Amino acid sequence: MSVRTIVNVRERVMARNDDFAGTVRGRLTAARIPSLNLLSSPGAGKTALLEATLQRVGDTVRIAILTGDVQTQNDADRLAKHTDRLVQAVVTGGACHLDASQVLDGLEAVPLDDTDLLIVENVGNLVCPSHWDLGEDAKVVVMSTTEGEDKPLKYPAAFQRASVVVLNKVDLLPYVPYDAELAIHNALSVNPALQVFRTSARTGEGLDDWCAFLASLVAAVRASAPV
Repeated sequence: MSVRTIVNVRERVMARNDDFAGTVRGRLTAARIPSLNLLSSPGAGKTALLEATLQRVGDTVRIAILTGDVQTQNDADRLAKHTDRLVQAVVTGGACHLDASQVLDGLEAVPLDDTDLLIVENVGNLVCPSHWDLGEDAKVVVMSTTEGEDKPLKYPAAFQRASVVVLNKVDLLPYVPYDAELAIHNALSVNPALQVFRTSARTGEGLDDWCAFLASLVAAVRASAPV
């Protein structure tokens, strides 16, 4: 009896994505632009966090933003109200994550010599986006106090691949049955190296530390890059 071997299509797609991610990373490195890939469940507040960030940093950190969503460009429209810079919307039409080719396409419209930081707001999903390299320097997972404290234990891959976790909506802690310390403990049990921020996009709590972190990323890249 003969055997027919089926090529693993997913492996080929991932390999092709990694090629695009390498090109993205090379271009950003050459332009001395750090980049972040924001992941979260739907409704954790990524867009609200970015709105508050844009309001706070102004032109001190020139941020280019690319947003991904399954349908609509609502998030991009919200963010565009807070910056004079182009905010790019990627409507995936059903795909549960962004891929590196979409980010590479987006870079064509980014004035790299007038940009300090690239932030990609990924599709709201903690499963698919965690496995796809977009050419970013770091993944950031945004949790919120309206979710379960066991989120890091249910979706460990996202937290294992992240460098930063943001606990958002901390202004709601007096009103919701949420144990912030347990949630952070769970995140650190999955990845002890995580840097943790606690924020409220509504009240501004923790945003100074978050924005200082973004500024430090830019300063570090500028300081380490060859003249």
